[in-house]
Amino acid sequence: MLFFVSNYWENEKRENLIENANQVAQAIVMASDFNAEDHTIVIKDPDLFSVTISTIAQSVNADIFVVNNKGQLQYCSEANECTHTNMTLSSNILGQTVNQNFFESGNLDGFYDDTYYTAGAPVIVNTDGVNEAVAFCYVSTKSAFVAGLTMTMMRMFITSAIITMLVALVLVGILSYSMAKPLRQMSSAAKKFAVGDFSTRVEVNGDDEIAELATAFNNMADSLNSSESMRRSFIANVSHELKTPMTTIAGFIDGMLDGTIPKEQHSHYMNIVSLEVKRLSRLVQSMLSLSRIENGELKLHKQDFELFSVIVNVLAGFEMQISQKNIEIRGLENFGQLKIEADPDLIHQVIYNLIENAVKFTNENGYISFSALETKYEISISIENSGPGIPPEDIRYIFDRFYKTDKSRSVDKKGMGLGLFITKSIMRLHGGHIYAESQPDKYCRFTIKLPSVPPIVKQTPSQYIDTTANTKSEE
Repeated sequence: MLFFVSNYWENEKRENLIENANQVAQAIVMASDFNAEDHTIVIKDPDLFSVTISTIAQSVNADIFVVNNKGQLQYCSEANECTHTNMTLSSNILGQTVNQNFFESGNLDGFYDDTYYTAGAPVIVNTDGVNEAVAFCYVSTKSAFVAGLTMTMMRMFITSAIITMLVALVLVGILSYSMAKPLRQMSSAAKKFAVGDFSTRVEVNGDDEIAELATAFNNMADSLNSSESMRRSFIANVSHELKTPMTTIAGFIDGMLDGTIPKEQHSHYMNIVSLEVKRLSRLVQSMLSLSRIENGELKLHKQDFELFSVIVNVLAGFEMQISQKNIEIRGLENFGQLKIEADPDLIHQVIYNLIENAVKFTNENGYISFSALETKYEISISIENSGPGIPPEDIRYIFDRFYKTDKSRSVDKKGMGLGLFITKSIMRLHGGHIYAESQPDKYCRFTIKLPSVPPIVKQTPSQYIDTTANTKSEE
């Protein structure tokens, strides 16, 4: 801006000075006589001319002086106070003014001691049909005004910049403090998390990246808190599950050893001990399966087998419980041959977990229904049971490890909240998935989906149902 302002002012000054120099030059021609002997001009009325150029000089705030063709001063707007009396203008400057207007920002080759804006114009006289420059008129003014203008503008800009910077620093400080506040809260909360306190949450304001980070942090805190609650619940469950059978086993064995239990009842109590040992074995097996899943050590050993036979064999193992609760089994008569390519042991565990849950939570005189659907892409198996169902607020969490909907343990006394988590992990290993549907006090339905065996592998032809694969999420 300084450059453009200075350049603009200099151009304006240049045009003004040149215009005035030309006007004075024309006035000299009109107010003077030409001396042909020495090629000079003589002003007819020096006093009038002096007043005229002095007036013009004052109006443009400049010095006006006229020199002859040798550079010697002839007339000056300063009259008796003229500083140019004994000064001679260089031939270089005169040469530049002979045929054209002249302008310079300088000292006129030493004519001045300071920097001036100087415009010059030749005084042209026509003698014998020839134009001849017999004198030169110069209009000169100091350039100190531009320097002063530059400094004044510089001071304005520096003052404005300082004020703006101070205001910006205050605003940036306030903004930084407000932006860093959630980060400080996160830091404080993280320290509390380190000692097991997951109750702290970060205040979320706005919708910028910091707000997104704060939201993610709060979600992480909720997840950690939920995991911690489930971990504590799991420890309590495992402790109870280990303590109860071990106490029972120790009590019965001690009773048989010290004779408290008669020999004729040993067989009865040994059966009870056997059941408790199997219960402990299932607990340890579930823990081992969980450990193998988390460590990525669970490997698949796929082979082709019939899924229907697996369902029938698992149901046979629950025949006593089914009879005791008078549960009706539906849908098996509609099953065809369902050949899948998967790990038989792991799929058996999936079916076992789902049927065990169905038998456990089915009401007296209720039902367990099985259905299957085979497409080009997958095989779907649904296991539905009547009963209390799963509350809507719990259904999204049932596949989390250690989660139990039966908080009171009135029904699910032997569960540890690992079965469905393990089932979900096994399905993912097979490239399938599982999801649950429920209506409280009506039914609960679990559906598993496994990739179908390619047609070229099937040993028996079957009629496919050409449908689009169900992509419903687990939740």
